[in-house]
Amino acid sequence: MSATPVDSGTWVRRFHPSPDAGARLVCFPHAGGSASYYFPVSAAMSPSIEVLALQYPGRQDRRTDPLIESLPELADQIFTALRPFADRPLTLFGHSMGATLAFEVATRFEQVGAPVSGLFVSGRRAPSTHRSETVHLRSDDGIVSELHQLNGTDSGLLGDEELLRMVLPAIRGDYKAIETYRYEPGPPLSCPVHAMVGDADPKATLDEVRAWRDHTTGPFEFEALPGGHFYLNQYQKEIVNRISDHIACAAQPESFPSTRTGR
Repeated sequence: MSATPVDSGTWVRRFHPSPDAGARLVCFPHAGGSASYYFPVSAAMSPSIEVLALQYPGRQDRRTDPLIESLPELADQIFTALRPFADRPLTLFGHSMGATLAFEVATRFEQVGAPVSGLFVSGRRAPSTHRSETVHLRSDDGIVSELHQLNGTDSGLLGDEELLRMVLPAIRGDYKAIETYRYEPGPPLSCPVHAMVGDADPKATLDEVRAWRDHTTGPFEFEALPGGHFYLNQYQKEIVNRISDHIACAAQPESFPSTRTGR
């Protein structure tokens, strides 16, 4: 793991600081995404749950920071940045690339004997599954075409040529990080894992997402909702409620279901 000093304030955004919250939710953006994507989640959960939204380098207020194109290195730095926030139970949520990154950070917490309270993974196949993908090697137009296909990038951004060219390096860097990532087998997590996906997601089949069950010895839940890769944009309220229910349940461990499901 990286020994480079990390400034938590550089990585973590708290849109609604909640000093009296009993637990925290850490949100990991998708490739090309930013912390602000989770502002509505923070607003919905505050003040009972404090939301920490991660800001990767190369975007918004970190636009001039050097890109990190290695997912393990990203995980190392985020893990270090989150350590000061582990004085309260942490639940992790990640979408797409953010799901794999959240898994790697959860693994690092497990390795130091401080497992997270739960891991929610969305729109991403399990680390143990693999596809050969090379979007990061495409031309700029090829990457823009991918963004159009996934239908998750703000249409105003896609229509603003100057702004789009400005953010494309960060998007390409994120795609390189996730597409060159290779899972290194190791002990499974012990925390509950809840895997979600759109039933028409071109980036992850239902079976690929169900394979997350192999990455934990704790309770496992699988859920498919109508939609494509960014199905969650239409189901924010439902997802917030599921996570809130989990965090409330985590305060009473005996209430966790003892069976693992693959619905």
